[in-house]
Amino acid sequence: MVRVRFAPSPTGYLHVGGVRTALFNWLFARRMGGKFILRIEDTDLERSSKEFEVLILESLKWCGLDWDEGPDIGGDFGPYRQSERKETGIYQNYAQKLVEAKKAYFAVHDPEDSKKVIKKAFEWPQEYFKKGYDITIKFKIEEGETRFNDLLKGKMTFKNDVFDDIVIIKSNGFPTYNFAVVVDDHLMKITHVIRGEDHLSNTPKQIMIYQAFEWNPPEFMHIPLILGKDRSPLSKRHGGTSVNYFREQGYLNKALMNYLALLGWSVEEEIFDYKEKVETFTLNSISNKSVIFDYQKLEWINGKHLRNIDTIELYSIFYDWLKTFKKEEIEVIRELDINKSYALKVLKICREKVNTLAQLLEMIKPFLVDEYEYEGKYIEKFKSDGQAAKVLEESIKIFEKARELDNTDEIRKLLENVSNNVEVKRKRAFQIVRGALLGKLITPGLFESIQVLGKSRTLQRLKRTLEIGRNWK
Repeated sequence: MVRVRFAPSPTGYLHVGGVRTALFNWLFARRMGGKFILRIEDTDLERSSKEFEVLILESLKWCGLDWDEGPDIGGDFGPYRQSERKETGIYQNYAQKLVEAKKAYFAVHDPEDSKKVIKKAFEWPQEYFKKGYDITIKFKIEEGETRFNDLLKGKMTFKNDVFDDIVIIKSNGFPTYNFAVVVDDHLMKITHVIRGEDHLSNTPKQIMIYQAFEWNPPEFMHIPLILGKDRSPLSKRHGGTSVNYFREQGYLNKALMNYLALLGWSVEEEIFDYKEKVETFTLNSISNKSVIFDYQKLEWINGKHLRNIDTIELYSIFYDWLKTFKKEEIEVIRELDINKSYALKVLKICREKVNTLAQLLEMIKPFLVDEYEYEGKYIEKFKSDGQAAKVLEESIKIFEKARELDNTDEIRKLLENVSNNVEVKRKRAFQIVRGALLGKLITPGLFESIQVLGKSRTLQRLKRTLEIGRNWK
């Protein structure tokens, strides 16, 4: 059975590069009817944080990447944690086996230069321990070459003499990454290790340890890193890089996963739900070419997903996002709560003009909050246009005589009458009315906006703007 794992370190937010790696592992496991394992590699005590672990788990769940086994926590699977496994003594026991086979040794380190080893021994150097020396266990690098076949890059060969002996157990008793990962992958029966190519230089070290134990190593596949536009690894200098950042900015999980899937996976269409593509996924469809993270392309894809989902689902997603990241928007949240039918109509027309939930908030807010603000561009337009007040006065006069404003064709005719009566070009008149109703010059369609606002709210806003506008100087 195929068994793959995703093994993040809780030393920071979950990077989108890590999510893509997790996605490819998840897709492969699901395609092959195998298991996707989550393991938290938290043996770096100084940098690991429980807070970051919680955020990583939340991010993976938000992305829809569920794992298949782990410690039982009330009917759910928790992740495996190396710190908890360390307490069972497994890493120390396996390191001791290597020492007994003279494939590793106790290294006593110089107090003045921690990299310098002043004594090597196959028995515990008790006298040095009593004197407070730092003592590690180091794996011996043998002469020769280490070869393996990378499923993406082909045959790989490394000269062993480019590596120094490897610390496998630190002086504090914790295992190092390269040792713990071998022991864990072996005991968890991992069949394939699919990870970023930044780990490529670690692979020969790990294979040497596999060979020392006479264990069969898993298949390895190292995928190209996600790069910024300057072709350096994607980092904060390029922009936001964490799942949490994109969540906060109002990206949908399906859209983010859709885009990350495109970064290295050959898929025929651009817009899709990755969970519906499991049967088409193969390791052979992953490219060995470098990929550039394009923020504009991601936003475009997000807009497509935002417009494709059902309005009721969008309402739920938007509401949850507000409650999580925009708690200060009390008025908007309240209006969504008490007037859902109206909010659904507003969402339907506003989502046509935006690509993210953050943009949707700015577009929808004037519809829900009566005391909306006017942007500077509209204020300047109103002040500089000598006919602005007349346009609003005529609009109020005509709309008051009209029936309910529930037909966009009729609304268009009424506004055309306003333009003709005041002798102002239609575009100019429409912009004055648009800004009066919503405080902005860029809004959903004017006729659709009036239809959603309704007659009473439309008149109220026109009168409000006329009164406030007379004081703009």
